Amino acid sequence: MSARPNRTPLTRSFYDRPVLTVAPDLLGRTLVRHGPEGPIELRITEVEAYDGPTDPGSHAYRGRTARNASMFGPPGHAYVYFIYGMWFSLNLVCGPEGTASGVLLRAGEIITGADLAAKRRLSARKPVELAKGPARLATALAVDRSLDGTDLCGGPGAPLTVLTGTPVPSDLLRSGPRTGVGGEGAHRPWRFWHADDPTVSPYRPHAPRRRST
Repeated sequence: MSARPNRTPLTRSFYDRPVLTVAPDLLGRTLVRHGPEGPIELRITEVEAYDGPTDPGSHAYRGRTARNASMFGPPGHAYVYFIYGMWFSLNLVCGPEGTASGVLLRAGEIITGADLAAKRRLSARKPVELAKGPARLATALAVDRSLDGTDLCGGPGAPLTVLTGTPVPSDLLRSGPRTGVGGEGAHRPWRFWHADDPTVSPYRPHAPRRRST
C-alpha cells in the first residue's frame, strides 16, 4: 500500500530556485484549486521550463510587458496567459524576483473533484483526458486571467496552492524538447514528465504557420 501524499504546502523557498531545478521537482506535487463550487486537486505529471530573457521560447524574452508582468514578480506566484484567443495556460513563477522564469503546467491527474472537472471538460472521453494538456488543465480547474499574479503561498483557502504530494522518483522522470517551441529554443530538453503516465500529453514539434499566397 503506497504512502499517503504529503499535505504540507510548498514554501516560497521551493520556488526561489533556478527554473531547471524547480520544473522536474514539481512532478508528483499536488496542485489545489479552491473555487466557489468546491476544491479540485491535481497531481502534476508534465511541465515545461521557460527561462526568461535567456530563452527565446519564453514570453519574457523581449522584456516586460503588461501581459507578462507577473513573470517578473516574486517567486511562488501564478502567471496566467491567454493563447490563440481561445485558451488559458497556468505557469508557476520561480527564481529570484526580476528573472522572469516560470514553469508551465502541461498535464496532470485529477485526484479530487473529478466530477466538477468533468462538467467543465465535456469533450473528455475518460478521466485521464480531463487535464491532458495545458489548456485542458486550465479549463478543468477554472483558471483564467483573474488568477494571474495569485500568491501560491497565500495560506489555507487560497485560490491556488501546491502541496508537497509525492515527488516522482528520478528513475521515472523523463525530459525532452518542449512542445510547439520553434527557433533557437526548439531543441532545449526543458519538458519534463512522469514516464508512462497516461495523463501526459503527446509531444508535438513546432509547425511554422504557412503564409497564404
